[in-house]
Amino acid sequence: MSRSWPPESVRDNSIEDAKARLKKHDPGTKYSHLSYNKCSILLPLLVKEGELHLLFTLRSEKLCSFPVQLRRSPGEVCFPGGKRDPTDVDDVATALREAEEEVGLRPQQVEVVCCLVPLVFDTDTLITPVVGFIDHDFQAQPNPDEVKNVFLVPLEYFLRPRAYHQKYLTRCGHRMFLHCFEYTNPEDGVTYYIKGLTAKYALFVALIILEKHPTFEMEFNLNDLISSSEKSFLHFHNHAANKL
Repeated sequence: MSRSWPPESVRDNSIEDAKARLKKHDPGTKYSHLSYNKCSILLPLLVKEGELHLLFTLRSEKLCSFPVQLRRSPGEVCFPGGKRDPTDVDDVATALREAEEEVGLRPQQVEVVCCLVPLVFDTDTLITPVVGFIDHDFQAQPNPDEVKNVFLVPLEYFLRPRAYHQKYLTRCGHRMFLHCFEYTNPEDGVTYYIKGLTAKYALFVALIILEKHPTFEMEFNLNDLISSSEKSFLHFHNHAANKL
């Protein structure tokens, strides 16, 4: 009789540990009152062959559902997500609706675990990352108007990448790390470049769950991830407020 590895009980324990760590980084409604244009992204986690993975989309040549200032370049790697719709009751609803529209992920296939500290984009837009575990047997159905392809990357890759480079940018007097992970999918040999806020949040989730230092320099303090992420958010929030 063949057996899967690691044993199911071990996988279940590791998933529950991951959920517990993620929930500690949920700011709750702390920032929900802020008056920005609202966008949400879904960071979909799932277990494949006993290892945690993140699901990503490759943007199509057509326009995506983000507002003009957040539209992605053709061929750019993103998490599912988009702008708040008047029918969305909150940030989670936005992320789930967009994921269903983009890749056919139904809300009942997602166990939402937490939201992370948001990010201020271009002074007037607030992007909220929503983290959830999705069914392990989920089969993506990409919307060709928005998504060209869907692929998985092991979470560990964002701490121990085979191909990686970074740049630095000073914005509003704040030094920013620009991470770029180069990942070649073993299933089809296609190489993807994961960068920008997508790379930032992939790294952040890996740090929370795996609790290990990466092989490269980063902006986060592993011993206090909440404070280091909130410090960055507050810097850009205060800058945006001063421009009003």
